[in-house]
Amino acid sequence: MTQTPFSLAGKRVFVAGHRGMVGRALVRRLADQDCEILTASREELDLRDQAGVDRFFADRRPQAVLMAAATVGGIYANDTRPADFLYDNLVMATNVLGAALRGGVEKLTFLGSSCIYPRLAPQPMREDALLTGPLEPTNEWYAIAKIAGVKLCQAFRRQHGADFISAMPTNLYGPFDNFDLESSHVLPALIAKAHRAKTDGASTLSVWGSGAPKREFMHVDDCADAILFLTRHYSAESHVNVGSGEEVSIRTLAQHVAQAVGLQAELTFDPSKPDGAPRKLMDSSLLRGMGWAPRIPLNEGLKATYSWYLTQIAP
Repeated sequence: MTQTPFSLAGKRVFVAGHRGMVGRALVRRLADQDCEILTASREELDLRDQAGVDRFFADRRPQAVLMAAATVGGIYANDTRPADFLYDNLVMATNVLGAALRGGVEKLTFLGSSCIYPRLAPQPMREDALLTGPLEPTNEWYAIAKIAGVKLCQAFRRQHGADFISAMPTNLYGPFDNFDLESSHVLPALIAKAHRAKTDGASTLSVWGSGAPKREFMHVDDCADAILFLTRHYSAESHVNVGSGEEVSIRTLAQHVAQAVGLQAELTFDPSKPDGAPRKLMDSSLLRGMGWAPRIPLNEGLKATYSWYLTQIAP
């Protein structure tokens, strides 16, 4: 780890993927950092275009990069679009990290995902569980691309001395999440389904799978805070888990969502739909040991997210 924190003050900070949920949270969190925030929409800059990325770095000369751009989605999206999830994320990682190295970027933080760990990794999952077993088949395409990004950061650090680090967030939720039922993750999908059930006066709420798998969730504003904390205070080869340290079953999560939405309905479960990994809890003791901890409890975060959904998304 660095003895002297990396200061963002006065720096040009490129938030790649600033229109995504995490990217928007990072922009909000950077607002009080006295830095120049650099962004580029997909129309302005396709991160899959190496020449375009190189031109952007040459023209804008970012001094720090927060790599939050990704092609993302839930089980259904991963299962039906494997090429998109592997190709897009591989190419975006190599283009941005390569341009950052060539452009002399002082600090880069690459964001991965808890899905990089083996399907049956010991719980809670430590950073050293990476590459110790087979991946979860329902998201292996995304996971392989993210593992490649982590390893590229490590390789650039080892061979070229680049101060590139990686953070592995757990399942995130919050404002600007994807609430589309075809491509969203479990929590926003449950919010959208519970709202529709409430609006329709339905007596049941259908949940994918058995309801037994356990998952960990973190509000995206907590994640953004952790990422800036690591950007300022961490400089080492190992990736760092970013989690809340608390897990709930999908059944319990659905109950919490129904409560936040104000839905009184019976939960039904569809075992014909995939469960995914049986359990995913990350060991975030490395991050906690540096002095950082999350602040937003799940019930509080769900209420705030549903309030945002009502004003921004709900039909």
